[in-house]
Amino acid sequence: MASTTYLTLVNSVLKRLREKTVTSVSQNQYSQLIGEFVNDAKREVEDAWNWDALRDTYSFSTVPGTVSYALTGSGDKARILSAYNDTEDNFLEYVPSSYLDQMLLLTDTVQEGDVLYYNPNGIDTNGDMIVDVYPQPDTVQVIRFNLAVPEAELSSDSDTTFLPKLAIIQLAHAKAIEERGEDGGIGVNSQYAVAKQSLADAIAIEAGRRPDEVNWAWV
Repeated sequence: MASTTYLTLVNSVLKRLREKTVTSVSQNQYSQLIGEFVNDAKREVEDAWNWDALRDTYSFSTVPGTVSYALTGSGDKARILSAYNDTEDNFLEYVPSSYLDQMLLLTDTVQEGDVLYYNPNGIDTNGDMIVDVYPQPDTVQVIRFNLAVPEAELSSDSDTTFLPKLAIIQLAHAKAIEERGEDGGIGVNSQYAVAKQSLADAIAIEAGRRPDEVNWAWV
């Protein structure tokens, strides 16, 4: 999926509103407002699916006796897709925090060995996700987390997004119509329906490549 600049998205919405295009998102108050709608729409599209463009792998090496690790650079809104012990060649299983609390805090002797389980456990001072692992590692093991990490908010004209262009534009257009009221063009409800369909189509394309993520009966 090709990237699209912030300015291109804003101008695409302005054209649909029958407004003059701009050379910068900050050119006037209205283009700035459309820029806000574009970011709002981008955030909603981003949250709707674990897009290929957002997927990345974050790894760390365990330290014997240490159970908590930061996924450096992941931010505070990342979504965990899977976790894998690269050293021992096994997938990690999610367990609730109550289980880890019991295993780590309420037993006289903490089990040590190869990492088999994980649980997200807050955010560090840099705003990155922290995960706890179990059993407590007794050797250096490389742990890999596959995440969907949201992009940064668009701010400069040249900032880009790899998310579905049309879905963002159609949703931002609907928000713009809603803000200024009906003006003889497409109605807000109709435009939201168009935006919803555009988003559904984009998800369907990616979901077709990952049937295991949408089919609970997948084996």
